[in-house]
Amino acid sequence: MRPTSKLVWKIYMGVFGAATTIAAQQGIKIAWRAATGKKPPSATDPNTPLVEAASWAIASGVGVGLTQFVVTRFAASRWAKDMGTQAPGIPQIKLKI
Repeated sequence: MRPTSKLVWKIYMGVFGAATTIAAQQGIKIAWRAATGKKPPSATDPNTPLVEAASWAIASGVGVGLTQFVVTRFAASRWAKDMGTQAPGIPQIKLKI
């Protein structure tokens, strides 16, 4: 793998990952408002009930984590299809039985 390929991959994933993470955060906020009727709580506000703050932390963490997982898989598959090689930094897992 050429060093330029690694640089292109890092830039590609940095830009693509940042954009989709921002979009995911906005989507999670909208979903929270739709489900609870309230804006997302602030984890640093001492008046926010612990259960509500923890629920928000879990929901946002799972939402962003899942988004990053899906985006990385999609980007790696597109890279492999377009470039003809495995994406840099994505290890290929081989299961031996």
